[in-house]
Amino acid sequence: MTQARRKILVTSALPYANGSIHLGHLVEYIQTDIWVRFQKARGHECTYVCADDAHGTAIMLKAESLGISPEEQIANVKAEHEKDFADFLIEFDNYHSTHSDENQTLASEIYLALEANGHIDRRSITQAFDPEREIFLADRYIKGTCPKCKSEDQYGDNCEVCGATYAPTDLIDAVSTLSGATPTQKESEHFFFKLPEFTDFLKDWTRSGTLQTEVANKLSEWLDSGLQQWDISRDAPYFGFEIPNAPGKYFYVWLDAPIGYMASFKNLSERTDDLDFDEYWKAGSDTELYHFIGKDIVNFHALFWPSMLHSANYRLPTGVNVHGFLTVNGKKMSKSRGTFINARAYLNHMNPEYLRYYFAAKLSSGVDDIDLNLEDFVQRVNSDLVGKYVNIASRTAKFMMRFADGNVSSHISDPELWQRFVDAHDHIASLYEAREYGKATKEIMALADAANQFIANNAPWTLAKDEANSDQVVAVCSQAINMFHALSIWLSPVLPATQEAAGEFLNLDIRWPNTLEWLNNHTIAPFKPLMKRLEQPAIDAMMDDAKAELEALQAQSAPTPTLSSSEHLDADPLGDIIEFDDFAKVDLRIALIVDAQPVKGADKLLQVTLDIGGETRNVFAGIKSAYQPEDLIGKLTLMVANLAPRKMRFGVSEGMIAAAGPGGSDIFLLSPDSGAKPGMRVK
Repeated sequence: MTQARRKILVTSALPYANGSIHLGHLVEYIQTDIWVRFQKARGHECTYVCADDAHGTAIMLKAESLGISPEEQIANVKAEHEKDFADFLIEFDNYHSTHSDENQTLASEIYLALEANGHIDRRSITQAFDPEREIFLADRYIKGTCPKCKSEDQYGDNCEVCGATYAPTDLIDAVSTLSGATPTQKESEHFFFKLPEFTDFLKDWTRSGTLQTEVANKLSEWLDSGLQQWDISRDAPYFGFEIPNAPGKYFYVWLDAPIGYMASFKNLSERTDDLDFDEYWKAGSDTELYHFIGKDIVNFHALFWPSMLHSANYRLPTGVNVHGFLTVNGKKMSKSRGTFINARAYLNHMNPEYLRYYFAAKLSSGVDDIDLNLEDFVQRVNSDLVGKYVNIASRTAKFMMRFADGNVSSHISDPELWQRFVDAHDHIASLYEAREYGKATKEIMALADAANQFIANNAPWTLAKDEANSDQVVAVCSQAINMFHALSIWLSPVLPATQEAAGEFLNLDIRWPNTLEWLNNHTIAPFKPLMKRLEQPAIDAMMDDAKAELEALQAQSAPTPTLSSSEHLDADPLGDIIEFDDFAKVDLRIALIVDAQPVKGADKLLQVTLDIGGETRNVFAGIKSAYQPEDLIGKLTLMVANLAPRKMRFGVSEGMIAAAGPGGSDIFLLSPDSGAKPGMRVK
């Protein structure tokens, strides 16, 4: 089926520049990359842009904690992100940063348009203020006792124990998590986007087919309950863009973040002759624009963003494609459970295409969560990719070389089976177009099963025992090669590296033709292995890396958790060093080190036996760089005593040593004559 050539711009949500890419992020980027590769393979002009989301209080504080500038922080993270994406074969046409000249210019222009159109309101609000750090505090940077259930160490907006919501001023004994100071109240003028004025527009737009039905239904609940004005400003100090004509006022990160899509495309178009910014972004454009996002940021992309574009006279998205979250072995990704897996931990041990295929086999056009079941992962990769797909070529190529010097026969051995492949071609394309990758891979593998059954039924290895059967062997194997070619076409958006290798074997560039045609007058090359089986030790090594990262963070961290900022809702929701629940009521004890031993197979860990006043605990601590085991015996240290025991590959750790210092050989414990006693609680 021939299609008119389309001009398509595609974006993925911008990863926040305060942490590494993890497997949860990759659900989105793999989903998007597959769709983009499919469109390009079909001959459409499809452009894929993204950027690091580089602004906000969280990044400013992270850079400060590292002793570097925010610009250095975002540059370092951007380089890491780009490397991880490239190694997962995510092929952006441009990867930029929201901290760019293009984004500042566009954000300022759009804001001024909103202001000129009467869609900006200004009014003074009272906020919590840290008098020591001289910074306004988002709710997430305030903790205290819940005014309802009296639970301690609750955040400034809601209680994680009883579920109550409240204002930060309602907290009992509130403190700033940045300094420990008691917050004061301070008035400041803020700028608001008049979102309620777009209610009628949004009711129409959200039901226009741009969104999945379940997403539109959720937005309808918000629209019917009444929208509120959106605070788009923040006070200095803040890492971001200053609002025009408003010294000391900065755009809230979510104001300029989606404009980063435009800025990344602007940056690319200025370097590319055949891309025109206005053609893709001005109102009335007949190009297509698709955003791929997670369900946690729907309100920004389907309420705030289209309203801003509408007011500023820019085009609206053609589609906002929303996906669910990733679980691992049926549970939310968690550092404390060892199921929080960064991209690099995976890449250190496994082929990225294994995960690309597994996610594709799970993904649909809906917003349901998908699960990475590691046992199923191994089985599906080995069964589908190695046992079915690659097996077709590996079982037949040698007979093609032996009996026909690789020349593919024009004779179709089983016309009915081949017609089944031909008939599937357009349907599989329609499934990719609709983002129904799970259905597509299921149909592809059903055809791979049929191809393998055809080979088994005809048994070319048996026929090859008699030279008189050479024509029949070549006919059977030629059909196998043609079916392998068809499967390679259909899998090319998912397995780009393997398809490149398959193309070398087939001696052609794998493209997505309008119709599936038999390879006539064609010669293949000698077969080389395309993919190895996935073995359990690789999974174990990846999980060990995830756990080792946790151990290293535990060893380096102070007893108070590093908090991720909810001020930026697209920040890594799993970014805490340790899960907050583990630290909800920190029990710090003075502990006497009664024994210390090296840990076999660990470069940084020591196994330490601690006396906390009549009770001993076994703890693994990353302090080997600073102390010989025998030098530790008799010293005092701080221990976090109320962490649940954790099973490690070295044994069970029953707490955490809270040593201090910059690391390396400079890790400091308490001296025996400090006056502290084992078991003493520290507050």
